[in-house]
Order: sequence, then C-alpha cells, then structure tokens
Amino acid sequence: MREPAWRRTGKAPDYRFSLANERTFLAWVRTALALLAGAVAIDQLAPEIAPPMIRMVLCMILAVIGAVLAVVSYRRWAHQEQAMRNDAELPHSWLMLGMTVIVSIAAMVFAVLILVRS
Repeated sequence: MREPAWRRTGKAPDYRFSLANERTFLAWVRTALALLAGAVAIDQLAPEIAPPMIRMVLCMILAVIGAVLAVVSYRRWAHQEQAMRNDAELPHSWLMLGMTVIVSIAAMVFAVLILVRS
C-alpha cells in the first residue's frame, strides 16, 4: 500500500513520540470496539432493559458512534503525526470532549432505563 503524501514531508519524528501517538490511536480503537461490544451485549444479553424498538435504537447509536470513533481516531493520529513531522503545534481535537459527552449521555440513558425497569 502506498503511504500518504504527508508522510513524505518534513522529517521523521523521534520514534518515541511516534510510538506514543500510535498507542493513543490504539486506545481510541479499543474504545470504539468497547462501544461496539456494548451494543452487541445490550442487544443479546439485556433484551428486557427496554422495549425492542428503543433497545434497537440504542444499540444502533452505540454501534454508529463506535464506527465513527474508529475513523476519527485514525484522522487524529494522522494529523498528530503530520504535525510532529513538520515541527508544528499539535492540532486541537474535540474528540475527548465529544466522547465525554456521549458516554455521559449513554450512562444517564441506561441509568434511567434500569431505574424504570426496576
């Protein structure tokens, strides 16, 4: 596979920073996989948590967020790597704030569902 054009610009960053950036990317991918696993678990292991339509919507939302997170995490990794290669400031990302809000909302929704079910 051909490398992206930005990999041929600037100079290679210190491998320690590059590997740290890669570990961060992999952590975001694990988070995306956890969201997907949560969607499957809710669908398969907790069918009584909510009516079928609501459960399906919740599962689809979690799965879509997991898929989007996987793509966004790759873009974030690439932008960080590109900035390091060009001795530029690391770009700001709304990813952490976005995930904090999403997980908080999901926790509140599931808390309400569990409370209503009890």
